[in-house]
Amino acid sequence: MFITPARWERPDDDSIEIQPNGRVLEGGHLRFVIDRAGRVTDDDYEPFAVLLPDGRLVGTDNTALGYVGVNNASPPVSQQAWLSLKNDGQVVFYEPNGDRSVHGVWRGCDGPGRRACTLVTQIIVMRNYRVMPPSGPTFGVGVGVGVGF
Repeated sequence: MFITPARWERPDDDSIEIQPNGRVLEGGHLRFVIDRAGRVTDDDYEPFAVLLPDGRLVGTDNTALGYVGVNNASPPVSQQAWLSLKNDGQVVFYEPNGDRSVHGVWRGCDGPGRRACTLVTQIIVMRNYRVMPPSGPTFGVGVGVGVGF
């Protein structure tokens, strides 16, 4: 996976920045680090997750964290995409009821660095992920409970 400098401008939230060394900042604060092998460490550089060659994102203790492709990602409970990066950099979320919403734009995610942007987007969304039976998976962008780092 190539890591190139990129920035996700999110309305009503701090921006997310990927630095060339794989450090991921939110509002200027280190949140986690990614590397070319798809490994993810938290802000204390402790192992957090790994992106496997088949697209599965797996956390410590084999915790499923979803699937990550080049342009889209899905939650752990489904292989149907819940987010995608459009050609113009827009981040589109797909709600369980079929509604779509745009949550900002990535800049610098063209070309080989695109999968890194999708991976970072998935990790940020997984941070807020929760399952609310019986309606299925839901997610929020902002304050939430879920994967901590």
